[in-house]
Parts: sequence; C-alpha cells; structure tokens
Amino acid sequence: MTNPFDYQGVLAPYMKALIRIKESCGQTVMGTKWTYKEFDEFTIQYGLSKPIITKELIGTWAKSRVNDCSRTFYGKCSRLSQLAKYMNEHGIKSYIMPLPKCTNDRGFLPYIFSEEQMQSIFQEADGLQRQSHRKDDPIISVPCLIRLLYSTGLRITEAISLRNNDVDLNRNILKVGTWGSTKNGEERLVPICNTLKENLQNYLHYRSMLPVKGVTDNDHPFFVKLNGEALSSANAYHWFKKVYRQCGIAYKGERFGPRIQDLRHTMATHSLAKMVREGLDIYAALPLLSANLGHKSLSSTEGYVRLTCSEYPKLLEQCSSLNNFIYPEKYDNNE
Repeated sequence: MTNPFDYQGVLAPYMKALIRIKESCGQTVMGTKWTYKEFDEFTIQYGLSKPIITKELIGTWAKSRVNDCSRTFYGKCSRLSQLAKYMNEHGIKSYIMPLPKCTNDRGFLPYIFSEEQMQSIFQEADGLQRQSHRKDDPIISVPCLIRLLYSTGLRITEAISLRNNDVDLNRNILKVGTWGSTKNGEERLVPICNTLKENLQNYLHYRSMLPVKGVTDNDHPFFVKLNGEALSSANAYHWFKKVYRQCGIAYKGERFGPRIQDLRHTMATHSLAKMVREGLDIYAALPLLSANLGHKSLSSTEGYVRLTCSEYPKLLEQCSSLNNFIYPEKYDNNE
C-alpha cells in the first residue's frame, strides 16, 4: 500500500531520519509527519534541487501559509526549525528560522458560510473551466471535494488522504484515518448522505475516463489531478478561494478567512441548527456531532453551540435548555 509519508523531495532523507529519532524516544509524531509532508510538497513545487534549507526558501514558504492560525503556524515553524538544526548537526548548513510570536487565538471565530452562500459555491464549482493545459490540473476533483468537506465535516488533510477503499458506497460510509490522517491518530467511520453519494458516483464516473493506470486500485488516492496524482492541500486552498471569490464572498486576509477549514465549521453549525430545529435536545445532538467530527471530548464540540446561536438567533427562543447552556448565570466572557 502507498505510504502517504513517503516523502519525495531532496530533504526527504533528513525528514525521515528525524522522525525515526523522535519515534524511538516515544514521542507523538503525527503532527511532525504532516508538517513535513506539506513542506515536502512545497519544496518540490518550489524546485529545490539541493538538500539545504535557505532563508529564501523559508520566507517563500511562510508567505504561503495564509490559512494557518498563529498556533498552527508556530508549531510548523518549530518543526522546520528542528529539521534545520538536525541538518546543521550533520554538516548541512541550513537556515534556522526565529520562531514567530504565538498569540492565544483559540477565541478566533471561523467564517460560517450561510446556506445560500453554500448553494452559490456549489453552483460556481460545478461551472469551473480549465484555464490551462497542465496535466496536474486538479479541477476534476474540486466540486466533489467541496461537497464532501461540507457534508461530512472532514478536515482537509483527512479528505485528501482518502484512498479508494476508504470510500464504501455500498454501506454509505467513509473510513477516515486509515493512513494516520486524523488529528488524534484514531480511525473513525463517517456516514455519507444520499446526495453526497450521488456526487461521489458522478465523480468516479468521470475519473474512470482518465487515461491513468491504476487510478481505480484500492490503495490509490481517491481525489486526484488529471494526471492521476493525489490532490494536495495547497491545490484545495487555492481552488476553494477562487470559487468563493467568484461568488462575491470577500477574502478578509490572513487569519480572518474564509479558509477551506471553515467548511468544517460551517457543517458543524448547520448540522447542529438542523438537529435542534427538528426537536433534538442539545445534549443529545452534541455527542452525535462530536463523534462525526472525530473529537475526543465534548468540550471540543461545545464551541459550535455559540457559533450556531450566533448564526441562528431564533434557536434561542425555541430551546430554553440551549439558552441556559449558552448563557449560564455566571457567564465568563473569556471562556
């Protein structure tokens, strides 16, 4: 089976060696593996031909991380700094970047797309046309990927890591995390609704027409470019931004979004609102949403309650228990 962490760039030997050292010390390295996978793809696109980390390389990479919040960006910078130190220790003079400031931005409010905006995004994605003749154009996957992210709430790394045998249309489920793509390293099953199933079937129909050997193999990436290569997170970020801007939704800049991760937040908010509107108690709805999103605890999911009431204020009138949950007598604004 294909290993998603089989790095191909010129820095791959050093990345793999450092990961082995961390694993031998009993460290949890999933975050490091994904950071290096992302950086490995970047070095290939950058055209890095010599195994050395330069200041210019890091500067260009940093400018590309517009979708990372400060905590995420800090973590990635720390891991790349460790890689540079390791390379220096082995005689490869590399630039060790100063770590950026890390603000406590856990209170950051994601952009929640309205239901009308999501319909516009779907329509715009369906009408995409190729603007180049590049064989690595990812346009074939974009409409289906956007729908899958909104319908399931998957993280972008989880979605692009799906393999063909992870998508079970007979049982209407996705097997997420079989390649170590989840944030907490655990596997989970995510249900597929009938509408999404139809879109996945349409995507597979057109994907099967690609003159690419092995594209239907069980361990082949599910979302691909026209040349059969796996879709990258950078591809997804770029095309999603292009789609929503065509819908008249303004990009507010770094850290303000919208970001492709906001499809996950939007799904959670819309789903919670739908369950409450249909009469499901908030305390029954939260565990369902938490399991679907792959959260380890309800505390990770509770933040969506405030987002839901912000977007759907009438829900407060419908559900008194929800009102008490959101606005307890001793409400802490810094919570």
